[in-house]
Amino acid sequence: MKLLPHLHTQLIIQAIHAAQTAGDLPAFEIPVISVKPSDKAGQGDYASPIAMGLSKLAGKKPRDIAETIVKYLPATDFIDKVEIAGPGFINFTLNPAYLKQQVDAILNENDALFTLDIGAGKRAQVEFVSANPTGPLTVGRSRGGIVGDTMARLLEAAGFAVEREYYFNNAGNQMMMLGKSLQARYLQALGQTVDLPEGGYQGEYLVEFAQELVAEKSDGLANADWQTFKDYAEKKMFAWIKRTLARVDIHHDVFFNEDSLLHNGSVEGVLEALKTNGYVYTSVERENAAETHQEKRATGTKPAVWFRSTALGDSEDRVLVKSDGIPTYTLPDIAYHKNKLDRGFDLLINILGADHGTQYKVVQYGVQALGMDPSKIQVILNQMVRFIKDGEFVKGSTRRGVFETLDDLIEETSADAIRYHLLARSANSQMDFDLDAVVKQSNDNPVYYIQNAHVRCCGILREAEARGFNDHEADLSLLGEDELSFIRKALELGEVIEIAVSQYEPHRIAFYAHEMASAFHPIYDRVRVLHTEVPEDVAKARLRFYRAAQVCFRRVLRLMGMTAPERM
Repeated sequence: MKLLPHLHTQLIIQAIHAAQTAGDLPAFEIPVISVKPSDKAGQGDYASPIAMGLSKLAGKKPRDIAETIVKYLPATDFIDKVEIAGPGFINFTLNPAYLKQQVDAILNENDALFTLDIGAGKRAQVEFVSANPTGPLTVGRSRGGIVGDTMARLLEAAGFAVEREYYFNNAGNQMMMLGKSLQARYLQALGQTVDLPEGGYQGEYLVEFAQELVAEKSDGLANADWQTFKDYAEKKMFAWIKRTLARVDIHHDVFFNEDSLLHNGSVEGVLEALKTNGYVYTSVERENAAETHQEKRATGTKPAVWFRSTALGDSEDRVLVKSDGIPTYTLPDIAYHKNKLDRGFDLLINILGADHGTQYKVVQYGVQALGMDPSKIQVILNQMVRFIKDGEFVKGSTRRGVFETLDDLIEETSADAIRYHLLARSANSQMDFDLDAVVKQSNDNPVYYIQNAHVRCCGILREAEARGFNDHEADLSLLGEDELSFIRKALELGEVIEIAVSQYEPHRIAFYAHEMASAFHPIYDRVRVLHTEVPEDVAKARLRFYRAAQVCFRRVLRLMGMTAPERM
């Protein structure tokens, strides 16, 4: 199905060209044309302010330009009438006959409804979650997972071939501390008096892991080092994380280990390439702080290896390798994104915490310094989630073992409720996750409200089938204004997908789902099917309408990663 804003735009362009050919408009390059659904009743279905944008180019008043455009608009079957409003808005009203035909068009596309060709022939990768395996997934970390997976679904709907990736690090101080913490719990389970290491992980899950280890190995690991326990904990935690993600219908295609970049020489190779390209220097301080160099040399401070990112527009140069020879996060991050670009992706989307805003820009500078295209790297920053339970904020900490896990929330609510509520706000806005609101079983809960629309469609179709009634040879011309009001909203799905993908704003599909449900529920009681006062031919048309509405709700729910229940 074609997007209505695009169809309207093509008509406007044709009209402008025709007016220019006739001499009613001067020659000029046509700017970007905006056509959007009207937001006020009585102002048509779609509107464009293009006449105001052409005023300077054409040297005419906007309303005069609008009248000229309308005069030259080609005839089309999808527009019923065109009106000019205010200073020069062009308002389009869709043809009711066209709207009725879209019921069959929706049914023909079915679960592929509004699959676009924006990404046809292109590969996209979405990297999300990427939590190190030191503890179970919490609500805060889960937000990035929901945002990332929904973004991937929308990209697929836009025609991209999509790969979901999980980037993790199974080394470093955090993992060492995890191993030492499990080691202490294991020795405690053997009856030894051992304290957790300072700053160790206190979660009850490590007590359970330790008990399982005793059951498997008895005291056979009493003299083992922390690395053995780290390996065991990592394996257990990663299996747990995968199971948890699967419960909210998140499945990654690739699990990429950061350490592989160090072991295969990628990090060293990137450093050498940056040196060759003139973007690396060795110093105890940034180049623009030469007076500090002498002071640090006098105290014996060793030099570090720096990335001259200011040459590319950064506010300051960044350390790549610290004075102790250990790389900072920046160097492997650049190597990782070079690796991803080398794999042939046309678009890379990273879902990161809001505190990573500066880091991803440095990575873009690094990719640019390597002679690669940084514009292929896009980032969605998401704020942390504050969890509210019984009216109070719950402050979590993986290390202290105080958290509300995603598994716990699934048990108390549902995967669908979690997915919707974590998606239903812009990722870069603060979120309060209120458990009391999430579990509410009423139309005040948007999850229930949206899914209940699908359930109602299923109920009508199920009852019709039980009665042996079908919509064969349905005359869609018998549909009324109530049904058309819903179809108008349903036809906006394609443009919602397009905007969400082009602006990297997956929350838009959640907003739209609620709007579509709001267009549906008020007409449900008025648009009866199996009622004695409804003529059979009208009932057939309405039954087919509900069949199309079911397709719309199922499509939107699946784009959000939610189920489309047939009963509630």
